[in-house]
Amino acid sequence: MMKKLKMPDNSSKGLLITFCGLDGSGKTTLINKLAEEIKNYTPVCLTKQPSDNVRNSDIFRTFMDSEDHDVYDYRSMSIFAASDRVQHVSKVIFPKLKNGCTVISDRYYYSCLANLRARGYSDDKWIYEIAKYIIKPDISFFIDVPADVAISRVRSRETEKNRYIDVDLQYKLRNEYLNICKVNRGVLVSSECSVEESYSIIEKEVKRKLQNG
Repeated sequence: MMKKLKMPDNSSKGLLITFCGLDGSGKTTLINKLAEEIKNYTPVCLTKQPSDNVRNSDIFRTFMDSEDHDVYDYRSMSIFAASDRVQHVSKVIFPKLKNGCTVISDRYYYSCLANLRARGYSDDKWIYEIAKYIIKPDISFFIDVPADVAISRVRSRETEKNRYIDVDLQYKLRNEYLNICKVNRGVLVSSECSVEESYSIIEKEVKRKLQNG
């Protein structure tokens, strides 16, 4: 059963906004549009999780780009990524928030949970323990699109048209993101419609938060 992540509230001056969803869901487009709009009345910091230290590691690339996963245990990779997120929140995100910056993160701890559950580790409890050291976003957007649409979008990119994609996993991930959004009171944004329609939901939520201080 999906449990709510018990994260500490953001008590700093800055605003933490996170975006999660499948590759190809449209996160990057919406993040850039938001950053461009709000930069005139709040300092903005764009970041992403996991960090490049994880993204460029052998263990991460093996799981992302190859069908052969026998070399590594997925749980070890997930713990590796989770520890990177703790470091990132503590040493990158929190200092920016403390200085009054609006931090927009491409992926967050929710992605770690979604991947762990989608790969069959739904009974693991450690991920909920680590969540106690991850700042709760002020707004957590979950960008949703059917898995086949997301896959098609990724395939349309020249640099990723031959990239290995675990198709079955994408369907499982989508379901996990939908559940995580519901249980953790995130904001679900469909990206099947136009960018303008999707962004209008994001714009409304962010402006409300900023106006409320």
